[in-house]
Parts: sequence; structure tokens; C-alpha cells
Amino acid sequence: MKYIQANIKHLRMLKKFSQERFAEELDWSRSMVGSYEEGRSEPPIDRLIDLSNYFNIPIDILVKNDLRLAKDTSFIEIGNKRVLFPVTVNEDNEDLIEIIPAKATAGYLEGYSDPEYIEQLQKIKLPFLPTGTHRAFPIKGDSMLPVKDGSFVVARYVDDISDLKNGKTYILLTKDDGLVYKRVYNSIEEDNSLLLSSDNTMYRPYKVPLEHILELWEFTCCINTQEYDEKELKLSSIMTMFQELNVQLKSIKQMT
Repeated sequence: MKYIQANIKHLRMLKKFSQERFAEELDWSRSMVGSYEEGRSEPPIDRLIDLSNYFNIPIDILVKNDLRLAKDTSFIEIGNKRVLFPVTVNEDNEDLIEIIPAKATAGYLEGYSDPEYIEQLQKIKLPFLPTGTHRAFPIKGDSMLPVKDGSFVVARYVDDISDLKNGKTYILLTKDDGLVYKRVYNSIEEDNSLLLSSDNTMYRPYKVPLEHILELWEFTCCINTQEYDEKELKLSSIMTMFQELNVQLKSIKQMT
């Protein structure tokens, strides 16, 4: 069990527990905690179950992954068998985010639930990000202009779908379409689905049942990998003007 010794100590330290307090919480003896942390013995399966239940972390994560990459114990549970590390850090304690490669977006649908797949993703430092788990996702196509094909959207993981902000843009992982970037509207009360809309009006809005949505990530920022030319900037300005005008007209209509 490669990481269990370091993981037990790290989880205890994140809780700011002494070995005595940690032992009390788990109904262990202090000598057990010391023995496991120092590597003089390995916890048997019943002790691993204790740890798994206490921290709500699957046993395979405790044993196979280096949890020292996480800065706190607020691990996000997804489904009932896996967790996402909220924040990973480098050796200088600086926050890192994972990057989904453009050539491997199809593989994300298969690997999103595999901690080993997530752990091997390339990581970068973006110090201006707000708190939370962030990933960078590649954008394909022109459905969300002016975000260009080949750009990356950095997004924050949404733990509770009820926190969705109507009309904001999100990265969604869906069973049928894999990764998509859309403007999202809540239609849960109507038919237990979300309405996904493109900013490019050439693409029709469509609905996705909640049970088909595997992950939801809220837009934080966009990283363009290509320079805009003058015509594109003018087009972007025109689109923004019409979008704002539409909002103003709707507001006036509601007042009348």
C-alpha cells in the first residue's frame, strides 16, 4: 500500500488533530495511529474501512493515490465510488489546475471517473483563480462565438446542480455528447432537464435530461490560443451590442 502511511498522517494534520484526538475519533489506540503513520505496520481492512467511512473517501483512493496533493479535507464525492481533489498544489504550495488535452476530449468521457487518469493530466498554475476545483477544457467549433475553436475554457466544478446560475455558460460532460460548452438554462421543474443554448444562433437549443449529465463546470475564464483579427473583433462587438439590447428590451417589456 504505497501511499497509506503518508495519507493517514496528512489527513490527520488537515483536521488539525493530535494522534490522541485522531485515535479517539476512529475508536483506535494512539499507538495504532503512530504505527501506521511511521510505517511500522499497515492498517488491516477493518481499519481502512474506518478511514473510508470517516473521511467519505473510497478505500482505493486512500491506498493508491497521494492525498498530500489536496490542501483540505473537503473532497468532492461524485456518484458513490469516487472523489475529485478540490485543489492540487505544487512543491511551493501553489494551486494547480488540470488541462484536458484537445486530442483527448473523447477519452475524458471514459477516464473522468478514474483517479489515475485525472492524476496523469498535465497541470498549470493560474494564481488569479477563485477558490474551488478548476480544470481547463478545449473548445471545438464555432457554436460559442466569440470563443474561438482551439481556445481553452477554465471552469470551476459545480458540486450541486441547484447552484446553477440561469443563462450563464458551463462546460458539461454528458453521456451522449461528451464535453460541451453551452449557455445553460434551468428546466428541472418543467421536465427534469437543462436547456443548452449556443451563442451562435445557427445552432438550435436542445435539452439534456439530468440523468445524462455527469459533470457540470462553471465558466471562470477563457484562454485564447489564436489572435483575433480586426474583423472578428468588430463582429464580437456587434454581437455583444445586440445581446445587451435584447436584455434591455426584455426588461422594458416586463415593466409594461
